[in-house]
Formats: sequence, C-alpha cells, structure tokens
Amino acid sequence: MKVPKEINTYCPKCDKNTTHTVKFYTKKPEGGLTEGTRRNARKRTGYIGKVKGQATVKKVGKRQKALLKCKTCSYTVERVFGTRTKKKLEFKI
Repeated sequence: MKVPKEINTYCPKCDKNTTHTVKFYTKKPEGGLTEGTRRNARKRTGYIGKVKGQATVKKVGKRQKALLKCKTCSYTVERVFGTRTKKKLEFKI
C-alpha cells in the first residue's frame, strides 16, 4: 500500500487539521530476559521442542501501522492504514 510522505489530517493537540509527516512503525525485538521468555525456558528444561501444541490457525495479514507527527506541535499519533494486508507500506514517489 502506497502512502504519501506528508498527510493533511486532524491533530488532537492543535484541535485542527494540520500537515503531518508519516513514519512507518517498526516493532522492537523483545529482550531475552523478559518474564515470558524466562518462564518458557524454565518449562522447557528436560524437554525437546515446544511446551504447548502448535496453533492450528490460518495466517492473516498484519494491519500496517504508521506514526503521524504534527509539524506545528510535533505531537505523534499512531494510525492503522487499510485492513489486514500482506503488502508492506511504502512511500509514494
């Protein structure tokens, strides 16, 4: 899905429509010392493979998220573009 680099949209802080710069959201990788990782490693000691069974779920495309930053007040808002899609977001040229 192609998105322009600047979008004129509503800013909740300014309470009016202003220009926003678009930046794509990327999730940071989880650390190895999170509680869930430690709990799973503790459960798996002595076993080979996963503790719980494989999920029998059909894969669905992700909802693409972008960060909109207001140019006047520099307030950042998250926005989901479109429905679930397997195509990545990219900027229009």
